[in-house]
Amino acid sequence: MGRKFFVGGNWKCNGTIEEVKKIVTTLNEAEIPSEDVVEVVISPPFVFLPMVKGLLRSDFQIAAQNCWVRKGGAFTGEISAEMLVNLGIPWVIIGHSERRLILNESNEFVGDKVAYALSQGLKVIACVGETLGQRESGSTMTVIAAQTKAIGERISNWSNIVIAYEPVWAIGTGKVATPAQAQEVHSELRKWLEVNAGAEVADSTRIIYGGSVNGANCKELAAQPDVDGFLVGGASLKPEFIEIIKSATIKDA
Repeated sequence: MGRKFFVGGNWKCNGTIEEVKKIVTTLNEAEIPSEDVVEVVISPPFVFLPMVKGLLRSDFQIAAQNCWVRKGGAFTGEISAEMLVNLGIPWVIIGHSERRLILNESNEFVGDKVAYALSQGLKVIACVGETLGQRESGSTMTVIAAQTKAIGERISNWSNIVIAYEPVWAIGTGKVATPAQAQEVHSELRKWLEVNAGAEVADSTRIIYGGSVNGANCKELAAQPDVDGFLVGGASLKPEFIEIIKSATIKDA
């Protein structure tokens, strides 16, 4: 299979200059598996992107947390894909549940964003996931398939996409999907890719888990065959993020 483990750290709307410098120092001093074993991508708020890029170790990459859906212009408050490329930022997170739910970003809007970001040369961490109500009503895969379909209909190449499955009910709540629950959805997502994008895409696309991942639960989650890494929220601001990165070695064990 050969899918390289992927760990993303989403700092969300957090940090001061002093805090960011402290976090980056911790990351820079950490002993972690080599780039052959794990790909690490850090996602600070927009205002800290240039600073983090200038200070962060060279084997870690950087992602923006969002970008605009088309070319820049008269869109006050937005950041375009072209600006990120100009800054030398290689990755962007698109469709995070907080943006879908709080800012009402639709599946179609997220799909358009993914397609445009890819067209400008960015790599995309595309987020999908269900709410507690959707899970309890048994519609998890219907929801996730619709979210993924809206992306798949707008692109022809999946090679620069990482899919992040984030059960909304497990984000920042302390609740976490059991390893079996995570594996079940990841496996179904991979089957969806096989049917709709082909076996090669299904085999090579990394599907990572996000939802209250921490140093205590990461190893058991990482051991699941279809969990190819993590998108980490709150824990990415803490030293335990290093332990989560190290869980990549579970795949080689």
